[in-house]
Amino acid sequence: MAEKKAYPLRISADVLNAAQRWADDDLRSLNAQIEYVLREALRKAGRLPKAVGEKQEDES
Repeated sequence: MAEKKAYPLRISADVLNAAQRWADDDLRSLNAQIEYVLREALRKAGRLPKAVGEKQEDES
């Protein structure tokens, strides 16, 4: 498992409340929801390194 690092986050109350409701709907903690959303955005942008053993898109 990857090392976890603490990071202070300044976020508006409206965004925080919306993220908390989303986390509640998905049965996740707020921290896990924020990490999930960031990971998905990074993956879609091609900025998250491929996991070990994950097939590369250009491999045949």
